[in-house]
Amino acid sequence: QVRAVESGGGLVQYGGSLRLSCAASGVSGSIFSINAMDWYRQAPGKQRELVAAITRGGSTYYADSVKGRFTISRDNAKNTVYLQMNSLKPEDTAVYYCKVLIVTTPYWGQGTQVTVSS
Repeated sequence: QVRAVESGGGLVQYGGSLRLSCAASGVSGSIFSINAMDWYRQAPGKQRELVAAITRGGSTYYADSVKGRFTISRDNAKNTVYLQMNSLKPEDTAVYYCKVLIVTTPYWGQGTQVTVSS
């Protein structure tokens, strides 16, 4: 059974940094069965939005709101995706979710809370 487990959330002050990790377990077969690995976030009262994505080949996408501040990366050997978040703002406060696409099936993590105080 495939699971995606996030870690690294917490409380940080304005301008601070956090690094989120998401490890996919239970992935059978070749590591190349993992395609895109994405980070989403959902703030209270708002829709879930895509923050950053990275393909198997390393191509990346960032939402305009996080460009220049967040960096997504992945370690294929560990089936893990990271999100380095710098210069955090109160508007970055949300529950952050990772999504792992294995072949064509998405697997979501349970979410990790990120709170930025002003």
